[in-house]
Amino acid sequence: RVPLPPVPFLFFGGYSELSAKRDMSGTSGLLQLWQVPSSSLFFGRSKLSRGLYLVPVRVMYPMSCFCKQMQTTTYAIVKGSYVSNPQNQQENKEKLTPQVENVGAFQKLPMVMPSVDILHSALRKARRVSPTKGIANAAKRERNKGAKQLDALMKELAVPLRTYKENFPNKKYLHPYERSLIELTLGDGNYEDVLGKLEALRKKVVSVGKEHASLCAKGLKRIEEIFDGDGKAVDELLNIAKTLRAMPVVDLETPTLCLVGAPNVGKSSLVRVLSTGKPEICNYPFTTRGILMGHINLSYQNFQVTDTPGILRRSDDPLSGISLEERNNLEKLTLAVLTHLPTAVLYVHDLSGECGMSPSDQFVIYKEMRERFSSHIWLDVVSKCDLLQASPVIFATDDCNVDNFELVRYRKMGPDGALNVSVKNEIGLHELKKRVYELLVSQSERIKNQKSKEEELEVPS
Repeated sequence: RVPLPPVPFLFFGGYSELSAKRDMSGTSGLLQLWQVPSSSLFFGRSKLSRGLYLVPVRVMYPMSCFCKQMQTTTYAIVKGSYVSNPQNQQENKEKLTPQVENVGAFQKLPMVMPSVDILHSALRKARRVSPTKGIANAAKRERNKGAKQLDALMKELAVPLRTYKENFPNKKYLHPYERSLIELTLGDGNYEDVLGKLEALRKKVVSVGKEHASLCAKGLKRIEEIFDGDGKAVDELLNIAKTLRAMPVVDLETPTLCLVGAPNVGKSSLVRVLSTGKPEICNYPFTTRGILMGHINLSYQNFQVTDTPGILRRSDDPLSGISLEERNNLEKLTLAVLTHLPTAVLYVHDLSGECGMSPSDQFVIYKEMRERFSSHIWLDVVSKCDLLQASPVIFATDDCNVDNFELVRYRKMGPDGALNVSVKNEIGLHELKKRVYELLVSQSERIKNQKSKEEELEVPS
């Protein structure tokens, strides 16, 4: 007889009985195996007393897999090959990609303890750690105690640092409005820089704790020195949390009235008249240093109102070196509100000359803003009407011989349809509230229509 070549086991995507038994014992039965029909047999080698014979060897195949959340991708057979389902890939990608948050993320920020308090609390807890019971040798007992205290100190410092890093949101997943607030209030890149310092401090504490495990006394002292020196990152994060948590909360589904205009034209006075907001009122430009929110209750309906920093005229003369886009952070806050929030605009004009900016310059600002935010619902108000004179106010820098009819008319009366009011003499306030209510009702209808369109787009056909 001619002996056959050795064929101990044959595999075709399955397991032999021996492999199956080993896997069943090693993986706690993750795979539920079923025997194939008796006709599906392969041949192995068996040595008997008289030579080699072919005998059937039973092969076991894994037919089903019972493991929670193991199946994450479905496959389709294309030209004899398994190809991942594109729809399933998209679903997995959406699960892994964080969704852009709605507004209100700043109110979810965790409370941050000062670095001194974190360090003292960690040292106090670490010193309370006792050695493992049953160690008779005094030297070994002290080493054990020191090692456990070092480990406890490392954990007590690293845990809050990791918690802060995980619970402060990634800026790129914030709502565009809140992302703008971070950049304009804290400075571009400062938020990420502080979180980076915090993570670096955590890694340094953990690294030193592991490196000095055998030198317990030196390790404790070294970690304390590191945290005492670099712990200012925690204090910086504490200040950031206070600043962001103080930011006004805006409800995107509640109609919002945004007061816009040049500095010191009377926006804050009108906010006090119209809403519950109590902004600072002084006779100098840029009294409003941030976004201030209030609420209006008209005809049993609740609305929002926001006071914004004033907008300055930016020369479009190439020789001046200043473009219309080069604005300070206070002005950019106003532009962020108008760009990212669904607001109605109450634009305030001061033609009396009391605000420090000429009507001609206000006209240039107004035309620019009206063109940029033409899609917004708009209401123009001329404030301090009790100070208006029969002849228009013309500053020394103004061109008296200008032929622009629209500008000449603006100096006298403001834009077409503007409402004249005076907070001091209570002129036109009743009419103003009525017009504001109509404006906000229109804004409410616009928000509802926009929401309905978005819901229709989300419904699959």
